[in-house]
Amino acid sequence: MWLSFGDDFYLNFIKDDRYLYLLKGLGNTLLITVLAAIMGIVLGFIVAIIRSSHDKTGSFKLVDPLCRLYLTVIRGTPTMIQLLIINFVVFGSANVNGIIVGAIAFGLNSGAYVAEIFRSGIMSVDQGQFEAGRSLGLNFTKTMRLIIMPQAFKNVLPALANEFITLLKETSIIGTIGMMDLTRGASIIQSRTYQPFMPLLAAALIYLALVLVMTKLVSRLERRLRSNER
Repeated sequence: MWLSFGDDFYLNFIKDDRYLYLLKGLGNTLLITVLAAIMGIVLGFIVAIIRSSHDKTGSFKLVDPLCRLYLTVIRGTPTMIQLLIINFVVFGSANVNGIIVGAIAFGLNSGAYVAEIFRSGIMSVDQGQFEAGRSLGLNFTKTMRLIIMPQAFKNVLPALANEFITLLKETSIIGTIGMMDLTRGASIIQSRTYQPFMPLLAAALIYLALVLVMTKLVSRLERRLRSNER
């Protein structure tokens, strides 16, 4: 049994340096995830501010319908369809790096979910907090930055962490546009060795390790935020 395991391990990962497919794919997966997360946070934050401000004060009457349309379309269509449209329609005639395409597609998708998470956090803060900030002479931006958003962020941190974990795993579909990622790296090894078990198991274990690390970091951040409240 162990002799066979060793032979399979050598065939799938050592021979012809096949482990490099996983390493290169892992690098691209992390890069796409980080870029998409940054884009999703910025986009989601802006949309959440517009949507929550409109709900609270009736402002942003012209932009709010556009934000609602964005949320409806992005959340109502599959991520893979959005990725294919971005790659073959939006950038169909342009030679754009697959990492950029993936970051934009996943960033747009994540931004819609982050926006609703941020909005729920903002709406959970008592209206009196906002009015207190304005009565102290703070303008809208400072009231949101100094009073509302710190409380909203603590409220939505677990949901936000779940969204980024989902984002990490969703990048596994970027192989459909020919981009190398962790999942595609495993598929390439499988196509060379005709053995699906080891490469797919390795990819699954790497994803699991990444998720566990992210979960650990978020838990530490939550504990630190709770300790600051005391």
